[in-house]
Amino acid sequence: MKNPFTGKSVWFITGSQHLYGEETLKEVAKDAQKIADGLSASDQVPVQVISKGVVTTSQEILKVVREANQDDSCVGIALWMHTFSPAKMWIAGLQEMAKPFVHFHTQFYREIPWDSIDMDYMNLHQSAHGGREFGHIVSRMRINRHVIAGYWQEEAVQKEFGDWARVAVGFTEAKTMKVARFGDNMRTVAVTDGDKVTAQQKFGMVVDGYGIMDLVDVMNGVSEREIDTVIAEYEQLYEIEDACRKGQKKHDTLREEARVELALRRFLDAGGYTAFTTTFEDLHGMKQLPGLAVQRLMADGYGFGGEGDWKTSAMTHIMKVIGYGTGKGTSFMEDYTYHFTADGGRVLGAHMLEVCPSIAKGKVKISVQPLGIGGKSDPARMIFTAEEGEALNASLIDIGDRFRLVVNEVVSVTPDAALPHLPVASVLWDPKPNLSVGAAAWIYTGAAHHSVYSQSVSSAQLEMLASMWDIEMILIDDSTSLRSLQNELRWNDVSFR
Repeated sequence: MKNPFTGKSVWFITGSQHLYGEETLKEVAKDAQKIADGLSASDQVPVQVISKGVVTTSQEILKVVREANQDDSCVGIALWMHTFSPAKMWIAGLQEMAKPFVHFHTQFYREIPWDSIDMDYMNLHQSAHGGREFGHIVSRMRINRHVIAGYWQEEAVQKEFGDWARVAVGFTEAKTMKVARFGDNMRTVAVTDGDKVTAQQKFGMVVDGYGIMDLVDVMNGVSEREIDTVIAEYEQLYEIEDACRKGQKKHDTLREEARVELALRRFLDAGGYTAFTTTFEDLHGMKQLPGLAVQRLMADGYGFGGEGDWKTSAMTHIMKVIGYGTGKGTSFMEDYTYHFTADGGRVLGAHMLEVCPSIAKGKVKISVQPLGIGGKSDPARMIFTAEEGEALNASLIDIGDRFRLVVNEVVSVTPDAALPHLPVASVLWDPKPNLSVGAAAWIYTGAAHHSVYSQSVSSAQLEMLASMWDIEMILIDDSTSLRSLQNELRWNDVSFR
């Protein structure tokens, strides 16, 4: 995946007023430029932060907001009240603001200069005062935003700003992304279906359907020389079982998976698709279900959802964008089986084939193993276990009258023993707060059996994303109790209607 942050920016707009005089406004502009430059230079912030100067009237605010709305490189706006900025002047601009924004509640100097502070200093450095006035009007207008409160040079504050900027890029990506569905969702399954028209209205994503023969036609145009090149890449990057090597009985199966990969890339790139779905119930004209091919495309940033699950496919790509460059992975996932223990229990996550190697621990193995579903030949796939550490599972669902994002924080752990006969990639995790409460909470929310598993995106970032989308989010974490969660669901039913 190309760096999604290249060429993207956050506009830094500073609020003040003419009451304090021109010299004060010049100082405000200098301070704003220094903060914007400091954020841009921070390793925690993946985009450029551009100071757009100081706004002091309703007309100036409206003008800069309209300019931001029209600038495709601008993914969001940071608003800072250096001084007091009477909030009625912000109403027109806020009403037209089409970009997500963060209220950056900071001040230029870290500490109070006890021995020299005077009224001039107080008039200039009153972010504490101005931020509350601005916060009032945004709350009164019922506008979603994220608030960052803290000193701008602190690493934790810069990280929160960077996390928000990442989410703003993901939010922007969703507005123009396209999902290709090869076949429909798995027959009679409810949760993988949903309202694609409403999804386009809410998120921006376009979901297009294709017959599997549309992909087969592209597969038929893939040359043997192209396949040779991909096979050589497999041999360089992965541990390949002997039976799959050239001249051995399963080599043709490996070549077929390379053919599928090449065709998928060609089809998706030609149509501008960054996510896709397949289903084992629609494989006419194909020799095997895409496995290794899907894993390889996910590793390159494409979103994927099994059995036609377009919502999970879209979320996989969006979360890969948000987590780009962190060195940690994101994958399509499914809760497969439980390990009930006295100390809380664990979940073995996997899927038939399609788990992304971005979450793998160490080198992965390519093998051809029985699938036992779909009525086709046994496909090649990568087999591995995942890195240990803090992670989460996220599920975007359509519950009829709205979309809901459900997030369960988990801790991935080393399996208690080897898994010599498990023919797929897997990850073992402890769900928070424990298996019994976590599983029951997931079921109460109506979340899907599919999810997006990620060690590169935090629950706080997904809260930011849900806020930008203006959708419901339910977090299952260490503090979750089933009684409180059921009450939250009841209250949200009222609130979101």
